[in-house]
Amino acid sequence: MINLSIVLYNTSAEDIQNIFKSLDFVKSSYKLYVIDNSPSNTLISFFEGKKNIEYIHNPTNPGFGASHNIALKKTLEDNIPYHFVINPDVYFTSDVITPMVEHMAENAKIGMMMPQILNLDGTAQHLPKLLPSPLSLFLRKIKQPKIIYDSFIERYELRNVPDHQIYTAPILSGCFTLFNAKALRDVGLYDDRFFMYFEDWDISRRVYQKFKTVYFPKVSVYHGYESGANKNKRLFKIFVKSAQSYFNKWGWFFDRERDKINQITLNQFK
Repeated sequence: MINLSIVLYNTSAEDIQNIFKSLDFVKSSYKLYVIDNSPSNTLISFFEGKKNIEYIHNPTNPGFGASHNIALKKTLEDNIPYHFVINPDVYFTSDVITPMVEHMAENAKIGMMMPQILNLDGTAQHLPKLLPSPLSLFLRKIKQPKIIYDSFIERYELRNVPDHQIYTAPILSGCFTLFNAKALRDVGLYDDRFFMYFEDWDISRRVYQKFKTVYFPKVSVYHGYESGANKNKRLFKIFVKSAQSYFNKWGWFFDRERDKINQITLNQFK
């Protein structure tokens, strides 16, 4: 038995239907927690009568991580060994759940995993990363000068690693994440100080300190990535606030652990 959770906020009917189509491929026994942060509970109609789905209306909207924590706490209370955190704009066309769980079960030191994430056109999203510095975020934003940016982004986003190599990365994306419940009991759940953005980077780093955080490209999912913080002023403000919270917690320009972890990560590929 495994648990899954999805957080909704005025989510489109198309995305919800894609969730159902994806889950039809899953061969493992599962329970899905739907945390709906929308102001009204009109989306409940999609989930009523489905025995393996629990719908929870959560209109206070405490944020991405805090909302997933509602389901993660249930996973720990019920002694469920594995939990998937899934974005509503993600879908898949084969059973990606079972192979990921099997790989984690065979490797007890893995605390967190993500699959290969594809754009809707089938190209890869470069989501596993080194630990960030403030300069990393600045360069990703301005993308200039080009010669410096190109060299930086290849290293920071591990773009030169062979496409199908399984490896450890200290930062994994939160759009499709498998957690080992043992790791969550040890390092804790999402830090709810992050309303949105950086909550996945923070928990990746905490899990990495005691377990393995693994990129598993043997399976893949599709993600409708929009980079909202680059297009919406309100989301950009949330991004900046979360970035400040992250670096206040882990260190701004002086972070010896960051340098050590990043070098260990790069040494895998020598």
